[in-house]
Amino acid sequence: MSMEFTFYMPAKILFGKGALDKLAETKLPGQKALIVISAGGSMKRMGYLDRVQDLLKQNGVESAVYAGVQPNPTLENVRNGAAMAKEQGCDFVIGLGGGSSIDAAKSIAVMAVNEGDYWDYLFGGSGKGQPVPNKPLPIVAITTTAGTGTEADPWTVVTKEDTHEKIGFGNEDTFPALSIVDPDLMASVPPRLTAYQGFDALFHSTEGYLANIATPISDVFALKSMELIGKSLAKAVKDGSDEDARADVALANTLSGLVESTSSCISEHSLEHALSGFHPELPHGAGLIMISEAYYSFFADKAPQRMIDMARALGKEDADKPQDFIDALVKLQEDCGVRSLAMSEFGIDRDFTKYAQNAMDTMGGLFDFDPCRLSLEDAASILENAYK
Repeated sequence: MSMEFTFYMPAKILFGKGALDKLAETKLPGQKALIVISAGGSMKRMGYLDRVQDLLKQNGVESAVYAGVQPNPTLENVRNGAAMAKEQGCDFVIGLGGGSSIDAAKSIAVMAVNEGDYWDYLFGGSGKGQPVPNKPLPIVAITTTAGTGTEADPWTVVTKEDTHEKIGFGNEDTFPALSIVDPDLMASVPPRLTAYQGFDALFHSTEGYLANIATPISDVFALKSMELIGKSLAKAVKDGSDEDARADVALANTLSGLVESTSSCISEHSLEHALSGFHPELPHGAGLIMISEAYYSFFADKAPQRMIDMARALGKEDADKPQDFIDALVKLQEDCGVRSLAMSEFGIDRDFTKYAQNAMDTMGGLFDFDPCRLSLEDAASILENAYK
């Protein structure tokens, strides 16, 4: 762990029950918003879209809606959303929904004011790694799920479907200017998705804690996030109307985003991106859950004290060995009803080297932050051990 760090967190975060209502009086970064939502229609069905547009109107702000985002946002989603932002004359972008909508909003904000193709600016895979010439449009994140922490970090993940590349991107200008985290908006998330999203938040924190660039400040956020998930995720899965449990998991999620702003994910996320890059119907959180036992078992003896710390944070107070974290992780999966997830259910084949190679080719940078260096064979064997 480094004792040197830079802490930069420019997003104003409004957190708590009823926080969405503050949208009517909070200073916003423009006069016309492009509201980015998923193609699934839940934001309309739940009435959240109408509510946001009404609050914006009260604040004297116009809006247009782009409703095309896939569960794993695609390059085409970014192109179409950016074209709409230009066409409608929008001067800021609102991501309303889960991580997919907010991630797409960030990438759309980049491309609404920059030429060329989004992939020109990405590092990894077939990305060209060019500098972004123009500052993206300001971004407002209104999260209705607790999974990605994207409201508190600059990162966005987009899939280029024709090449099965799922790559993260972000810089200081893709932090949201404003984020609203209102646990009331999460009460309607179904149990299984609550579990998938909660484990995504957990792994942002566990990976950030194991990363070789972890700092004292990222550790504080990570351990508190794990503690809240250990305490309340299973409760939120069992009873979505449990307001205290929802608030705990929402806070854990935002803290996990702060972990991502001060440390980093490691190769667990790269490996999952390879799986869902080839199988876009695979929910990101589900993929992470399926990999996790084999993944953390591999690293158990590489970072023993950190694994013990994580076990204690998850609620195993007497933990004294790395295996205690694996046991706590498995128990949490059982308590949340996701222990039986299997890669074969999602059509994932046994070509483990293909997925491992894709992970290294597209998001190889995260492997640099692992507690020890993974070889291609190591990465493939983790996937093989996780397969069922």
